[in-house]
Amino acid sequence: MRTRYFVSRSGLPSTADTQDLKRLRVLVANERQDRLADVAGLVAGLGHEVIAPQIEVSEVGPVTAREHPDVAFVGLGESSKHALELIEQIVHEASCPVVALLHAPDPPFLIEAARRGIFAYITDGDPQEWQNSIEIVLRRFAEFRDLEGAFKRRTVTERAKGILMERHTVDEERAFQMLREHARRTQSVLVDAAQSVIDGKSLRREA
Repeated sequence: MRTRYFVSRSGLPSTADTQDLKRLRVLVANERQDRLADVAGLVAGLGHEVIAPQIEVSEVGPVTAREHPDVAFVGLGESSKHALELIEQIVHEASCPVVALLHAPDPPFLIEAARRGIFAYITDGDPQEWQNSIEIVLRRFAEFRDLEGAFKRRTVTERAKGILMERHTVDEERAFQMLREHARRTQSVLVDAAQSVIDGKSLRREA
């Protein structure tokens, strides 16, 4: 069995509980109906709950938003342009980490799949290795969300500083100090104070 990991572009749910991997809710969909029962059985055999295995692959995104699974396993059959289009659609719509189940994927396909945002892929293997893969995927997804959040907080803060520098004709250091002072006065975190500046709700008259 081979497992490979990529960074997903999806803005997806919190995975703070990844250290406690007990019974997970796993969405399973497969373009190859002859493989669907095998995959669902393997996941269930690991002690996890299988969600909606009868859905079409194209429905994965909306179903994750409705059912809130912990992870989605999506079988895409052969490496093809059609599979790449499905990957792009699923990753854009899904609300959980998505793992592609691929049969003998070729390197060019994997490179393009990573560009389109797939989080990981798994090829055939034994159940224990699948369980290990699930754990790694969820932990890496949590790391990605933490990093994504850090980038977002920094972007908001930098934008707010720019607004204050222009509005009050102050330098970057003074703008940052104004943000910190406002956060203390309002008993809010820095990123919330920065967002209020962007929204035009505060610090208009403060020097």
